[in-house]
Amino acid sequence: MQTSCRSGRGTSLRELALVFFKLGTTAFGGPAAHIAMMEHEVVRRRGWLTRETFLDYVGATNLIPGPNSTELAIHIGHARAGWTRLLVAGLAFIVPATLIVTAAAWAYVRYGALPEVAGLLYGVKPVMIAVVGQALLRLGRTAIKTAALALLGVIAIVAVGAGVHELLVLAGAGVVMAATTVTRSHVSRAPGPLLAGIASLSGGGVAAMTAAPAVVAHGLWPLFLVFAKAGAVLFGSGYVLLAFLRADLVERLGWLTEGQLLDAIAIGQVTPGPVFTTATFIGYVLGGSLGAAVATVGIFFPAFVFVALSGPLVPRIRRSMVAGAALDGVNVASLALMATVAWPLARAALVDATTVGLAVASIVALTKFRVNSAWLIGVGGVLGWCLR
Repeated sequence: MQTSCRSGRGTSLRELALVFFKLGTTAFGGPAAHIAMMEHEVVRRRGWLTRETFLDYVGATNLIPGPNSTELAIHIGHARAGWTRLLVAGLAFIVPATLIVTAAAWAYVRYGALPEVAGLLYGVKPVMIAVVGQALLRLGRTAIKTAALALLGVIAIVAVGAGVHELLVLAGAGVVMAATTVTRSHVSRAPGPLLAGIASLSGGGVAAMTAAPAVVAHGLWPLFLVFAKAGAVLFGSGYVLLAFLRADLVERLGWLTEGQLLDAIAIGQVTPGPVFTTATFIGYVLGGSLGAAVATVGIFFPAFVFVALSGPLVPRIRRSMVAGAALDGVNVASLALMATVAWPLARAALVDATTVGLAVASIVALTKFRVNSAWLIGVGGVLGWCLR
């Protein structure tokens, strides 16, 4: 299968770094918004990947633990020709968010309060809803190839809304499509090793990190282990991260208070870039600049490992009829997850006529005038700050 629209050698390290540094600086709104902005930059504007390949990588990131949007950035870097670009894309996306969160943590430690960002987010959130909505429509047209996949997407949305775990929805969608393909084509042998490969990658990493020795004292190495374990076993949103860190840092170790943990999660949610930069904030509170660096490396390191191991399998899975059908199912379920996340975000963002008008204007700017989403976010932030 063709994995990109242009040769990977056509992308310089500088160009790759600049694209993901810009995304890491302007991508507010969590993984769904980050994925939407990446699709705009690497599929529509630059043609680095086909829309189908982009969807395959989105599906793959949902099958491994860790921060989905960061793992997608790493996948894209690897697809643009190799290991160096894998590191460059991932780091360029992480570093600006890390610097912003470190500055917020410094202000928090020095003044005992979070910086005021309500006005900024008032204008940014409606723009992000427009970006996510447009991406869902574009990706949906590519992912939903048949009526069966459309029905599967609806079932996935209903299942998530009913409280079924996201991993079960993803796995179920893949199994259903693979089984349907096997039945229709009378295939006697399904490519089990390929499908089992991704499962074993995540499972092996989970087992290894879960088996890490218990943290018994406050120090840089224990700090690294706590966040490396989180990065290696966590599926889901920042709220899952909240529950995981609460069990370790508040209840088991007593390193943080409930209030400090909630402040850390809030900073991860309201700053651009990966939500997992919550680890940067906590690391700074516990150990200053060095603690922030150690915690950041700990929580993001597993993502690089998982993508390096699973990335080469994605094109092989797509070339197999049965495994490709399973990936189609996972892709549709992944978009269903994005849609279920976008709905409550939209309800929280579109709170009055001003925010609704800003969202509508953003959709028009994106679709009719093809304005860069990063510029729209900047304008939305300025307007929100002035209005509030």
